[in-house]
Amino acid sequence: MASVAAAPASDTSAPSLKASAKDCATNGMAEWDASFKAADTVIELAVGRKAKPDLTNLAFGTVFTDHMLTIEWTSDEGWQKPHICPFRNLSIHPACSALHYAVELFEGMKAYRGADGAVRLFRPMLNMKRMLKSAERASLPSFDGAELLECIRKLVELDQDWVPQSDSASLYIRPTFVGTEPSLGVKKPSRALLFVILSPVGSYFSTGAKPVSLWADPKYIRAWRGGTGDCKMGGNYGASIYAQSEAVELGCQQVLWLYGEDHQITEVGTMNLFLYWINEDGEEELATPPLDGIILPGITRQSILELTRKWGEFKVSERYLTMADLRRALKEDRVKEMFGSGTACVVSPVGRILYQGENLFIPCLGDHPPLASRLLKELTDIQYGQTPSDWTYLV
Repeated sequence: MASVAAAPASDTSAPSLKASAKDCATNGMAEWDASFKAADTVIELAVGRKAKPDLTNLAFGTVFTDHMLTIEWTSDEGWQKPHICPFRNLSIHPACSALHYAVELFEGMKAYRGADGAVRLFRPMLNMKRMLKSAERASLPSFDGAELLECIRKLVELDQDWVPQSDSASLYIRPTFVGTEPSLGVKKPSRALLFVILSPVGSYFSTGAKPVSLWADPKYIRAWRGGTGDCKMGGNYGASIYAQSEAVELGCQQVLWLYGEDHQITEVGTMNLFLYWINEDGEEELATPPLDGIILPGITRQSILELTRKWGEFKVSERYLTMADLRRALKEDRVKEMFGSGTACVVSPVGRILYQGENLFIPCLGDHPPLASRLLKELTDIQYGQTPSDWTYLV
């Protein structure tokens, strides 16, 4: 094994990831003297390389690249050196706190290959900021987000042949952080493992970019104020599987999560939600629920808000929306579009909501609603390097 320094990026069409790392300090993330250092990364190359998958039938998150990143932490010794090693199974203690008490969290990022052949990441400093917030909530140790970003860059650079040569596929990056306390006591872990795996992916939904159908029922709650709904923790998603199964049985693809006695609209499955409509005051408005503790601060969500506010073509709001608001607006023909957003799907139109036994049909204009389609194109053009932007960073 040898410590390998990463080659500097030569393309000038986007900032380097090192520039992104510097930005982390200005995005609410403190510097950590005791953090691991990317410069100390030890690299162990895989002896043989796997065959690349067929992108036409690629199920989301089922195929993984040749290498992975692991970084261990203990309360006695602090952070150890980062290791990039061949992709392998983890060895953990049966009493591991992540297995018993869900002391764990994760992030979702992507690497995109542009027509110029360059590989880019999309706003990765925001993922680091969110990951640090989740780590604090899970009582896991903090780290320097800039250093983790550089470790991820090294990993992606090493496995860059896995980044698809396609504008409809990408390399999904899954940083994961788990407590590995070898004890059944419910307490702050004294050991932890941060690891990153990579997976080439196509469309998140089997139906591709077609509008999705949602099931809305207030008997299931995704999150509550004071909980962990605004953090990216596995427990949030594991607890949603039962409701998701029921939605499928009722002929819907995803769950529309409601909250409170007034049935506030919150999120869709694993996505943030947007409603494009003529509001109660007669204004053309793009609205999404506010970040009040139960909404995940999505990177794509933030990007859509910033893009549309920059356009200045209609009102853009973070506000509460209820099912009563939606039903009334549909009855009065004031709804233009509804769509979800997220790293996996980017932008996904909503075509139907099953609520209290009634199918609410959302306008989709032949499966290609104008605003959702425009946002999808603008975002993917940035992600794949067609539109120069300081939101992308070269690997």
